[in-house]
Amino acid sequence: MDINKLYFAWALLFLGGMSFAQKNILIENGFLHVGNGTVIETASIGIEDGKIAHVKNSLAFSIDKSKYDLVIDVKGQHIYPGFIAPNSTLGLTEIDAVRATLDFYEVGDYNPHIRALIAFNVESKVVGTVRTNGVLFAQATPRGGAITGSSSVMRLFGWNWEDAVVKKDEGIHVNWPNFINYGWREVKVNDDYKNEIRELERFFTEAKNYANTKEKDKKIDLRFESMKRIFDGKQRVYFRAERAQELLDVMLFVKKFDIKYPVIVGGYDANLILDQLRDSKIPVMLGRVHELPKVAEDDIHMPYKLPGILQKAGILFCLQNEGDMEAMNTRNLPFLAGQTRAFGLSNEEAVAAISLNAAKIMGIDKEYGSIEVGKSATLFISKGDALDMRGNQVTHIIMDGKPQSVRNHQDELYERFKEKR
Repeated sequence: MDINKLYFAWALLFLGGMSFAQKNILIENGFLHVGNGTVIETASIGIEDGKIAHVKNSLAFSIDKSKYDLVIDVKGQHIYPGFIAPNSTLGLTEIDAVRATLDFYEVGDYNPHIRALIAFNVESKVVGTVRTNGVLFAQATPRGGAITGSSSVMRLFGWNWEDAVVKKDEGIHVNWPNFINYGWREVKVNDDYKNEIRELERFFTEAKNYANTKEKDKKIDLRFESMKRIFDGKQRVYFRAERAQELLDVMLFVKKFDIKYPVIVGGYDANLILDQLRDSKIPVMLGRVHELPKVAEDDIHMPYKLPGILQKAGILFCLQNEGDMEAMNTRNLPFLAGQTRAFGLSNEEAVAAISLNAAKIMGIDKEYGSIEVGKSATLFISKGDALDMRGNQVTHIIMDGKPQSVRNHQDELYERFKEKR
């Protein structure tokens, strides 16, 4: 048997089962979507010690295959960087209708000390169904209250949360007050909007004063301790805001407290304040594409069009999937990106919206988000277009240089019962 075919058969055997030890791996002849907007139609990717050692055109360069433990020919298939799910409760909930499995919400309004990190469940069956669609990371995010707590970026493979964490406590999440209240019978301006902002300002002022107080002179407060890194630029602040007035007020708030790394989550009215948003350099995690407009008078396609509008305006953005049944629907994140291709984004811009853009916004782009020399070898291979439900058929997953299983419990149940009569 040809040695390459032997390698390929061995790879399929192990990639369909449990993960195995890190090896030097050569992937050849796949259609590479780098993640930064470029493609290589016949790519050769060398993986050594868990890192990308080379990214070349297979037809233009001769590669010494003898130093690789595993050679995989993926001719006709597509190679993508691991997709990233921002602002997600994936791993923090298992069954939405069973309260005991929900671990993303705490009582109280100001909870910056709550850490999603330690609640992340790496053994979640839902997580298994998501990663086999190419989503290999999630930003585990708490919900509820004015300040919900800190999020962490997690791998969707790992023995425990310590093993899975990529970047711990990387940001504090703030639910900005609603400028508009949506009632059952009416929509009206929130009369308490300014008071709620003042309350938020009061808390941030106290937290900043606490951060500037010498250690020997202050009494320990866990809530303020958890916010200290915001003011020295070591931690992001994610502001959940939708309407134009809310977005403008967030910009003023960011300036007032000199927040180094703000991010807007949602940003539905971003198209109304493009110049201000671009000048502020605040990135946006856009809301779910598959939803109805939030304003009755808006174009019915507005949620689909927003990514293309922000891309054209030069505003850094990524896609996220917050909403009903979001944990299990995270597997559809690639298809949300795919939908945007019909409304203004190119194919590679859509790929970047759930890979490199998300990595940049969360500060993990030096290691993840694209397939470039020196970065972590974290990628997957699909038989077809991964942004199309008809083409997304993942055949290989590699996480930090280690091949991983491409099966989940749904595959196992299918195999178990398909012969049952």
